[in-house]
Amino acid sequence: MLRISVLRLLGYSGTRRVSLLESSGPRHYGSGSQCTRDDPQDTRAYFTTPIFYVNAAPHIGHLYSALLADALCRHRRLRVPGTAATRFSTGTDEHGLKIQQAAATAGVAPIELCDRVSAQFQQLFQKAGISSTDFIRTTEARHRVAVQHFWGVLKSRGLLYKGLYEGWYCASDECFLPEAKVTWHPGPSGDSCPVSLESGHPVSWTKEENYIFRLSQFQEPLQRWLRSNPQAITPEPFYYGVLQWLEEELPDLSVSRRSSHLHWGIPVPGDDSQTIYVWLDALVNYLTIIGYPNAEFKSWWPATSHIIGKDILKFHAIYWPALLLGAGLSPPHRIYVHSHWTVCGQKMSKSLGNVVDPRTCLDRYTVDGFRYFLLRQGVPSWDCDYYDEKVVKLLDSELADALGGLLNRCTAKRINPSGTYPAFCTTCFPSKPGLVGPSVRAQAEDYALVSAMASLPKQVAEYYDNFQIYKALEAVSSCVRQTNGFVQRHAPWKLKWESPADAPWLGTVLHVALECLRVFATLLQPVTPNLADKLLSRLGVSATERGLGDLFFLPRFYGHPCPFEGRRLGPETGLLFPRLDQSRAWLVKAHRT
Repeated sequence: MLRISVLRLLGYSGTRRVSLLESSGPRHYGSGSQCTRDDPQDTRAYFTTPIFYVNAAPHIGHLYSALLADALCRHRRLRVPGTAATRFSTGTDEHGLKIQQAAATAGVAPIELCDRVSAQFQQLFQKAGISSTDFIRTTEARHRVAVQHFWGVLKSRGLLYKGLYEGWYCASDECFLPEAKVTWHPGPSGDSCPVSLESGHPVSWTKEENYIFRLSQFQEPLQRWLRSNPQAITPEPFYYGVLQWLEEELPDLSVSRRSSHLHWGIPVPGDDSQTIYVWLDALVNYLTIIGYPNAEFKSWWPATSHIIGKDILKFHAIYWPALLLGAGLSPPHRIYVHSHWTVCGQKMSKSLGNVVDPRTCLDRYTVDGFRYFLLRQGVPSWDCDYYDEKVVKLLDSELADALGGLLNRCTAKRINPSGTYPAFCTTCFPSKPGLVGPSVRAQAEDYALVSAMASLPKQVAEYYDNFQIYKALEAVSSCVRQTNGFVQRHAPWKLKWESPADAPWLGTVLHVALECLRVFATLLQPVTPNLADKLLSRLGVSATERGLGDLFFLPRFYGHPCPFEGRRLGPETGLLFPRLDQSRAWLVKAHRT
């Protein structure tokens, strides 16, 4: 755990202090996710994405955070319909020393810089289909009101005091560092200069008087909270990592800076000589969104889930819950943590020139394609690697060939000339395996497919609840392969509608395959909303038939009527997902004939 090397207290003794600045890595604030194992009757769920720092243009790590939140939120809406039941926020963090310095270097006012970069995030998220209900900027008046009220509550409870802070400070990283995290490297003039051991950025010795939050009083309450809520932080390794941090000494936090040094921020109420530090300022955004300090916010808090990058775990899992407890509020319902993206095995870096522009990727691979790639390949527990060839291979294999090819086979005029959802024949495919007779065509593998498909919606829901969207997509992809095997096994293109022996089984094969496609499309809506809409429309599934609450696979097999049986399919929509590697595009064309 990072610690400050030198501390001297004024007016308070007995506890070491650490600045809220103390961290490494980029700042982008918590993000939302779905409340785990929600009772479908729960009426409120509040998801937050990180509010992203406007010191640089957005990259794929920012988009990944937003997509995780978006998929969880969309899944929740499909389970619990009604826009009033779900809120989903994102936004930009616009205060701090780096913004102040960057604006000065560019010769513009800080707000001009914030306006420009915040607009880039808004445009990216709109382009990527992020379905947020609110985009907050910390420079908004409503946020200043919330932050200053929150500060006043902490002060009225005796949790803030003034003290002298002294230690190494890295302006580039906006954090204080302990002695162990500082090293000495030759500077431009050849002299040895102190730098951050992790980032390599210069550091300087800083000494100032500021306000301190009595974090040390919350060590045991935080431990009790986590031990009584083992799913409060997911995935599990991060949960145990936080518990391990809480076994160490928990110093008090510096939560303000001298306004003469940092003026681009929210002033401390009643003390214009101090500016509220950017992390406390930014964390309160989660309350601002839902109306804090007005009473309305209580209907949404703490039914809240944050999604955050692992680099900001300590701020969200220790400092933020402690601040909330100090203000008389409960910690958030869930904190979902994800790891980072590397590029060809290397960390993304401006100096290496390998920062991936998500806008270019959305254009190159399509919006749904790139959404699918990031959520299919991203594993929250460990860092994931990006390279172009991987994207092309995955999307061509799973979306163009497997899913798109399956649709083409089932809707091709030669196989399905009537363009309908054919009837299911129970004598060809009886509900009990092992039956024999002249009309029975179903094989053991076909019953395995029905079983896998019947359990798929519940399995996917459990993966979403456990923050394993990649596993949900893996399960869908596995069933797509199984369904293609079913179609390949029974080769409907070899059967004839004119044959009394073939026709019932041909209709049944197509009926089963179309039912599988309907389930796939319904389950893919949170990840690939446009592609799923295109597929469901092609199958003739109306907007009111796309929820998860009543998703029932192959009802005719279980003796129930099927509302789609005999229904005309929707209009032809072309390729579901065009291949990116055109050298093998002839395979898709062959499936359409």
